Amino acid sequence: MHGGYLCRACLAFVLLHGLVQDGMMEPDLETARRRLVEKKLDLENMSALSQEARAPVTLDQQSVGRLSRMDAMQQQAMAEAQERARKRDLVRIDMAERRLSQGEYGWCTECGEAIPDKRLAIDPMAEKCVRCASG
Repeated sequence: MHGGYLCRACLAFVLLHGLVQDGMMEPDLETARRRLVEKKLDLENMSALSQEARAPVTLDQQSVGRLSRMDAMQQQAMAEAQERARKRDLVRIDMAERRLSQGEYGWCTECGEAIPDKRLAIDPMAEKCVRCASG
C-alpha cells in the first residue's frame, strides 16, 4: 500500500491471493463511463449555447456607443476563452475514454497508484492522483 491506496502491483497481489473480492478496489467503470458521457454532453450543449456570444462583434458606431462596443468585445473574448477551456475538457474526456477502453482508467498515469473514486467523481477526466497532480 502506498499513501493509503493500492498500486497496480499491490492490487494484483491482493486479488491473486483472494484478500478482497475481485473488482472491489477498482473504479466502477459503468459509473465512470456515464460520468464522462454526461460531462461531454454538458460541454457540447454549453458550446452550442455560447455560439452567438462568440460571434464577431459588429462595430456599428451609430447604433452602439464606444463603451458598449468595448463591453461587447470583452464579453466575446470571455466567451472565446470559455470555449477553449471546453475544447480542452473534450480532449481530456476523449483521453479518459481511451484509458477506460484500455483498462487503465482510475490509475495514475505517473505513479501507477489507484485514483480515489471521490477524485474521479469530482473530475472524471483525472489522469493523476492528487499527490502527482499537485507536484
